[in-house]
Amino acid sequence: MVGVIADLKMIGLHPFHCAGNKYVAAAVDGAETFAVVLPALSGQQSIEQTLALCDGLMFTGSPSNVEPHHYSGPGSAPGTLHDPARDATSLPLIRAAIDAGVPVFGICRGFQEINVALGGTLHQKVHEVTGMLSHREREEDPLEVQYGPAHEITIVPDGKLAGWYQPGLVTVNSLHNQGVQQLAPAAQVEAIAPDGLVEAFSVKGARSFAFAVQWHPEWQFANSPLSVAMFKAFGDACRQRRAEKEK
Repeated sequence: MVGVIADLKMIGLHPFHCAGNKYVAAAVDGAETFAVVLPALSGQQSIEQTLALCDGLMFTGSPSNVEPHHYSGPGSAPGTLHDPARDATSLPLIRAAIDAGVPVFGICRGFQEINVALGGTLHQKVHEVTGMLSHREREEDPLEVQYGPAHEITIVPDGKLAGWYQPGLVTVNSLHNQGVQQLAPAAQVEAIAPDGLVEAFSVKGARSFAFAVQWHPEWQFANSPLSVAMFKAFGDACRQRRAEKEK
């Protein structure tokens, strides 16, 4: 059973706990797990009960940004979309899950959340940093173009990712403003972009799968051998967690 973190979004006049279908589909069909959506309720639901229920956790992408006060960053630009309920839910849950040996998979915003939860910092606008590429999508493009191949990544030899997928240079999509500024002390680089931006990391010394990517492997995952390999590794770790709990 995999918990997929929700955003708290206003739809009309009412707040809804929402998780993108592509993430749920990847958890079910890619990782071959049973997916449940975890509401962004901050401390209203017990972390211990959540970890007892779930055999793995997926921290998804989102249009919202992690609020910079969580990593002592400068204030966001006016109009930046935030989701304080998700921040308050995800950040402590990430730390507790990794400590408890519950598999954790972070994607895009989830990648940034894991870095922040473990003590790292973020660039709020990567495209404004000297020497960095623009990693943003163009909102006017159709989805197939937005999620199409954008830039290469170099997979670090002898890392977790290299163990799941052999080629050292692959092309991924890119749809983000934020990015890693300072990598968390507990994080180990697994892949980098041509401009040096960290695109994937694992958590050193984690008891189970603790991995994050900046791109979107959930998008049409079945068409990408790299995505298939990552979701299989995540699903295998979740099944191992369930087996250990049932002993």
